[in-house]
Amino acid sequence: MTQGATAALIVAAGQGVRSGGTLPKQFALLAGKPMIAHSFAALECHPAIGRVIVAIGDGQDAALTAALGRDVERVKGGATRRLSVLAGLEALAGTNPARVLIHDAARPFLTATVIDRLLTALDSDDGAVPALPVADTLARGDGTLGDVVPRDGLHRIQTPQAFRFDVIFDAHRGWRGDEPTDDAQMARKAGGSVKLVEGDMMLEKITYPADFAAAEARHAAGMRVRSATGFDVHRLVAGEELWLGGVLIPHDKGLSGHSDADVALHAITDALLGTIAEGDIGTHFPPSDPQWRGADSAQFLQHAAALVAARGGIVDFIDLTLICEAPKIGPYRAAMRDRIAALLQLGPGQISVKATTTERLGFAGRGEGIAAQAIATIRIQGE
Repeated sequence: MTQGATAALIVAAGQGVRSGGTLPKQFALLAGKPMIAHSFAALECHPAIGRVIVAIGDGQDAALTAALGRDVERVKGGATRRLSVLAGLEALAGTNPARVLIHDAARPFLTATVIDRLLTALDSDDGAVPALPVADTLARGDGTLGDVVPRDGLHRIQTPQAFRFDVIFDAHRGWRGDEPTDDAQMARKAGGSVKLVEGDMMLEKITYPADFAAAEARHAAGMRVRSATGFDVHRLVAGEELWLGGVLIPHDKGLSGHSDADVALHAITDALLGTIAEGDIGTHFPPSDPQWRGADSAQFLQHAAALVAARGGIVDFIDLTLICEAPKIGPYRAAMRDRIAALLQLGPGQISVKATTTERLGFAGRGEGIAAQAIATIRIQGE
């Protein structure tokens, strides 16, 4: 699939009054972070998706920025879900993506596997939806049990729902009639073919207060602990700034490298990539690529963290050891810890920064360079 050929729209304009919280449910905490942050990370980090936009309600700009830790592309939603989706599609139309995924923020635990199934289905159909077969007995009744309804061929439909962009955009612009329950029915009524693909129990919708506890339990039950290490070293040279742990440190020399050569952030980045078997920093940001010359290593670290989040992972702890004779790390330890914690959206207590020397042995002992070793511990759905 061509990078950028697919866009994604997250519908998050509701007020979530049935969830019982003081915040709209899409901004409430779930599994350690705001609900919307889970699906946003999964969509943003998928290699086939080039653009993600969020439809929000009036007055929700600050809540969205706080939930995601930065400004992201957003559009003002409408009075109904259909109108919110239409507003998002109109915003996307300027870049004319080939495909679009439309996802409800209330289904936070989205996996790359489901996205892959949906996009593959678009090779042959106009749309695709994740679905689970109905397992329970179904019956009619109004206070008294009536006839059983055959469940053969019945499915529970989830999101994201994927479409060829022109098909779903035309369906929305030409809609006349009652409010639809989802976008797939609109595509069908407009003459499009919609394929069912295998859904995921983790995509159950969160609506009521009890749903939060159930979602937390589902998420926790499948989590496994993984740890991985990262190591990096750079030469100390005159005329360069010294960045360590995202902090500029006064020193007569700085580290030499293609980016800002922050060995601390590089080691943590490699450790995080290792937890999900995603190669190393050079795989994602090759030193041969001129766009990374002098780059802030914070973006490398946040990219790795976003890849972990896209897999449904949660970063629990980072342990960093710096190896050098000079400068002394102690005066800057707290600032490094706080900076790394902010970049990863963790508490300072989840970051350990230590330093040691090599007793004047080797390149570090001679003051020729600085090395860093990191261990990252995460929880992730078992694979």
